[in-house]
Amino acid sequence: MAYLKSKTLFFTTSPRSPLKMIPEIEVLDKYFDGKVWNTDTQVEFIKKLADGSDFEGKGSAKDMALSARDRITRAPKALGFVDLKPTIKLTDSGKKLISGKRTEETLLRQLLKFQLPSPYHKEPEQFNGLFGVKPYLEMFRLIYELGTISFDELMIFGMQLTHYNKFDSVVAEIKQFRRMKAYAEGSYKMFRGKYLRTQVERIYKNDIDGGNTQTRESRDASLEKFVRTKASNMRDYADACFRYLRATGMVEISQRGHSLSIMPEKKREVEFFLNSIDRKPVFVDDEDEYKKYLFDMSIPVLYSDDRKRLIKQVTEVTGKEVLITETTEHLKDMLEDAILSKKTAIITKQIADLKEYKEYADVMNTFDDIKKNVLYDAPLMLEWNTWRAMTMLDGGDIKANLKLDDKGQPMSTAAGNMPDIVCDYGEFGVAVEVTMQLGQKQYEMEGEPVSRHLAKLKKEIGKDAYCLFIAPKINESCIAYFYALHTVNIAFYGGQSVIIPLELDVFINMVEQSYKAGYVPNPEQVKRIFDYSLEQAKTATDENEWYAKIKEKALDWL
Repeated sequence: MAYLKSKTLFFTTSPRSPLKMIPEIEVLDKYFDGKVWNTDTQVEFIKKLADGSDFEGKGSAKDMALSARDRITRAPKALGFVDLKPTIKLTDSGKKLISGKRTEETLLRQLLKFQLPSPYHKEPEQFNGLFGVKPYLEMFRLIYELGTISFDELMIFGMQLTHYNKFDSVVAEIKQFRRMKAYAEGSYKMFRGKYLRTQVERIYKNDIDGGNTQTRESRDASLEKFVRTKASNMRDYADACFRYLRATGMVEISQRGHSLSIMPEKKREVEFFLNSIDRKPVFVDDEDEYKKYLFDMSIPVLYSDDRKRLIKQVTEVTGKEVLITETTEHLKDMLEDAILSKKTAIITKQIADLKEYKEYADVMNTFDDIKKNVLYDAPLMLEWNTWRAMTMLDGGDIKANLKLDDKGQPMSTAAGNMPDIVCDYGEFGVAVEVTMQLGQKQYEMEGEPVSRHLAKLKKEIGKDAYCLFIAPKINESCIAYFYALHTVNIAFYGGQSVIIPLELDVFINMVEQSYKAGYVPNPEQVKRIFDYSLEQAKTATDENEWYAKIKEKALDWL
């Protein structure tokens, strides 16, 4: 059980992407089902997780049990996918989540039940009725009511919606913020910063007046530090909310506008649960009854749970009459298959347009926006846009491992156990890894996993494979590491690992060369740059000479 410590809304921030829960609770189910959740099993769990290929990292060296609790007692437990008392087990919702069937529906159902307070998240006496809300339900209501909501609006005002009876006042404040923004002098960044500070100081007025401004992680009790910390927490929670709402498939994101809106195709479904779900938290002081409610997959009732509505949906999407004797589960399968078929057709059209360079201008503009850091989720957009560029650049079969929504737009990045992009060139394969990480963090987060992903690809395809590693700037440690892998035969990595690090500007130049060439480069031209890299690694005096030669070759690869 946890206590609510903040006077603003709380959203699960671990894992950052809800889809990353899936491989982690699979490990919990496989190795720890029926065991007691204690320090020993927590340490063993994080070790199992670190040994697998789905988890990037090794857990906290200082407190591995804490790392395990961070992974399991936040989103998986809070959203009802696992039950840890009296022993560890996956709930029906957890089993449904890892099955891969109707993941978005399963996630939506559980998000709509998440509430504050609850037996899992107690409200301390000093808050005295501050909380009384189902946060995700009210965030959907905010988006629906306003038509669209920006990240800043969700962060500054949405995080203050701690009770459903505050809804109208929060809407009014957002509308006031928009009016004042229209007349504000100076930069929007300055306007937003002042507004955020004013709101934080108002929320925590009693703490500030009472001198209670020391934060948990710091001895600094200054007002500046206090305000920065509280604002940072609000930003983190708003970001988590954005990502979890997006993963339901009910909302779409404007990357350039940093805003969410209800998908037009999902409007009826959203209207239904906004009008039918009770806004009041339930069983706040009864954990047994709360768990029965949280684990019940039949609640809340969603739009597609009604057979008549479901038949209508299937008919609309497929354009075919549906037999009324079909079971509800089969009807849902039919709807899911039909939506997937439409999405596949959309992506197939995207690929055809990319190969004909119809999207060249948009691809290059998106790269420009990534470099300017004006998009909401730059890492996701870099992964997606690099897939588009690779598709356009040459004649291979290029597959992105990120998750796309029903419109073929990016939802979340690739899982941690695979390359971001896999290219099949017939005689050989290429893994493409991208990152926005800079400095030493780039090497720590990306170095070894990249070589591991390449080794896995080699094993899966049973033929030669190479790798492109793309980042805005390449860290010196990465250059040295990838150079060394060219020259060492490591059985664990399937022999020599030919990984070429490229700065984003260099890769963009390669795409420009392909566009100007007037023909589609063939696989042999792609392979040539990897062969050249291997040759130079044998003769170069050090990694810097090798990297300079590779960069020079990439700038004239055709």
